[in-house]
Amino acid sequence: MASTLISKPTLSSAFLGQQLSTRGNSKRSAPSGLFLRGPRCAATDTPYGGNIPQFPRVNVWDPYKRLGISRDASEEEVWSSRNFLLNQYYNHERSAESIEAAFEKILMASFINRKKTKINLKTRLKKKVEESPPWVQNLLSFVELPPPVIILRRLFLFGFMACWSVMNSAEAGPAFQVAISFGACVYFLNDKTKSIGRAALIGFGALVAGWFCGSLLVPMIPPNLLHPTWSLELLTSLFIYVSLFLGCTFLK
Repeated sequence: MASTLISKPTLSSAFLGQQLSTRGNSKRSAPSGLFLRGPRCAATDTPYGGNIPQFPRVNVWDPYKRLGISRDASEEEVWSSRNFLLNQYYNHERSAESIEAAFEKILMASFINRKKTKINLKTRLKKKVEESPPWVQNLLSFVELPPPVIILRRLFLFGFMACWSVMNSAEAGPAFQVAISFGACVYFLNDKTKSIGRAALIGFGALVAGWFCGSLLVPMIPPNLLHPTWSLELLTSLFIYVSLFLGCTFLK
């Protein structure tokens, strides 16, 4: 075997060279597989826009003209125009963004106008109060507007007393419910004014005012509109509940 290899050196060297070249080619060709490109997608190669319909007013600066509505359009008309245009051009990204941007500008402008209107209304009311006669200003100095939560809580309390009196009208009069309401009114006023004497005075004044209004207005109501068990005392107590509610809620 040794003599054969020695006698034919060309074959062995050629064989070894072929093996080395084969290994070298395999090492060089291996990384080339990383750069193979797959089949091209038609969607990615399509030019931007393609045959997709585009919004023709993309570059219009005025948001109202961009949506095709007037400046006096209502909120429903703005929403309907925005939804209609998006249904037509939702496939085109730039068109959809332009429509949404115009819609957001209109909503923001509407919010700012509403805020300015509220501020102007408060300013006008304050100006009218300042321009009113002195006796009106003195009268308004005894009035305040509490938070809505306090108003609702006290409205629920006196409304419950009124319902209790109506449901119990066939058995007894509303004297007990009126007494509880008067005590609650004095309690709320004392918590506000920090003066039990002032609270009792205002509460008693509200009680008398309610009784006077009830005694004056109840006889004017036609009897056929009233329930048979509703007496003059009961209907007068309803006016008292309203007066006590107003006194302990809005008076200082």
